[in-house]
Amino acid sequence: MRAIFLSSHFLYVGTLVFLLFAWTPCRAQAFGLNGQWYAAPNNCTLSSTPRCTGIEPVNRLDRTGGRFFWQGEFTLVQPTDLVLDFKNSSTIGLFHERIFDARGHVIAQAEGGIQSAAPNPFFLRHGREFTLQPGHYRLTIDLVSPFLLAQPMPYLDTLRHYQQAIKPGDALTLLSMGVLLGLMFYYIILSAIRRNATDGTYALFILGNLLYNGTALLVFRELFDWHWFYLVSFPILFSNAIYILFVLRLLNITHETNPWLHRVGIMLLGLFAGFVLLALWKPHWSLEIDRIGVGLFLSYGLSAGIVRSRQGHFSAPAYLIAVLIFFALGVLSISLNKLTGTNTIYIEHLGLLAVTVEVLLLALVLARQFSQLRTQFERASIHATQDMLTGLKNRRGFFETGIAEVERSKRNKHPLSIIFLDLDNFKQLNDSRGHDIGDAALRATANALRANLRANDLLARLGGDEFAILLPEVSHDIAAEAGQKICVAVNAALRDFLPVTASIGVIRFTHVTQTFSAIMKIADELMYEVKRNGKNDVYFRQID
Repeated sequence: MRAIFLSSHFLYVGTLVFLLFAWTPCRAQAFGLNGQWYAAPNNCTLSSTPRCTGIEPVNRLDRTGGRFFWQGEFTLVQPTDLVLDFKNSSTIGLFHERIFDARGHVIAQAEGGIQSAAPNPFFLRHGREFTLQPGHYRLTIDLVSPFLLAQPMPYLDTLRHYQQAIKPGDALTLLSMGVLLGLMFYYIILSAIRRNATDGTYALFILGNLLYNGTALLVFRELFDWHWFYLVSFPILFSNAIYILFVLRLLNITHETNPWLHRVGIMLLGLFAGFVLLALWKPHWSLEIDRIGVGLFLSYGLSAGIVRSRQGHFSAPAYLIAVLIFFALGVLSISLNKLTGTNTIYIEHLGLLAVTVEVLLLALVLARQFSQLRTQFERASIHATQDMLTGLKNRRGFFETGIAEVERSKRNKHPLSIIFLDLDNFKQLNDSRGHDIGDAALRATANALRANLRANDLLARLGGDEFAILLPEVSHDIAAEAGQKICVAVNAALRDFLPVTASIGVIRFTHVTQTFSAIMKIADELMYEVKRNGKNDVYFRQID
């Protein structure tokens, strides 16, 4: 949890630092450009004249789109290579720019936009380059767009400064799109491997944002020549609903775990389905409907994170950190209409950054889940193969390792020895002094065995008062000596637990041909031969 918090903190600080450094080269325009936007009727012809009857000045363009006309003036005192572009937003359908000289003649013009087939001179930008001589000029822009994400405002910059200023925003676009694309495939693969719908829904959420950002920030226009403007809005209609499904599954919100959260989530899914139908009926309103949907799912995700964290859900605290940052950046990107102090960082960049940071943080949440699952698996594995009383391997662990060791001895034709040890009179100790004393005797035996064996010898408590030791690659003398040494050490450890002693059988195989089970049986029989002949002794046998 602490790692998630620190990672989110660094990501948030890194985001602010990036924006701070990105702001500096993207700042003030080089030329004063004074003008006014007008709302223009669709039947107005602006191609032949910069003036048209029926236009009305507006201070703010309607976000639901339409046709707009901008007219302004500027003056140059020396020959200049200029770039004309829009700030605040890149979500523009079509535009036609014309520059008039002092006599009213069109001396330069250009067109572009997401829906335009005209090539962009600058990668991921609507900027158009002009070379003008000193003089006074009038600029008109005819803009037609199905809807607007924010207020596009024309500005002029020198070619040299513009080329430098657009780099941070373009870098942010490409880096974030790469992160989203990579993590989308990551979640798709996880969904297929784990057969987990949670991973699949999040992959679809990322896909919706890829389509939106790739279209709004001109990536798909540049790379694939895609011009369908509604890729900006319609994928988000679906990704909003998909995010609700993701939160329901990630935080295990059901009618049993939290009835009202589950009920609200289902209601939002129904509302978002209605939003899709409304957008199909009123496509120009689709981005505004998106804006409402984003606000709703962000609020739901934040509320669900808080509630499930208080209820003790494992993933909820880490998710809450991610959604808090997503909420802050997301609300900023859907509420702003313009950005002050920068020309080449768009509001679309803030939205892309919000999604990218959230996706990265949720990847950390997933990594934490994997780490927890691995820890649980390792603990379960240890519990399955370890004797809890003595800390030695249990029968299962001894068999798993022993089978592999026997096969290795067969393959390499190495000798192998096995020792079986059984405590004598152990039941009598339990009956007379209690099971706590019996457990202490078993622990003392385990400690004595552990202290008198090599690191690569395999030691286990098979159950009850029975122990087994596997000694790979030892000579005849060492195997016999090990049996005697163990007998002395164990009996010394059991002095406080009389009448308990130890019966030990040692078998050495010069060449292993039997199975592990057969070897165990031979050693067990030799140990019982000791018991039948008076107990508290060591028998050694070599099988060539």
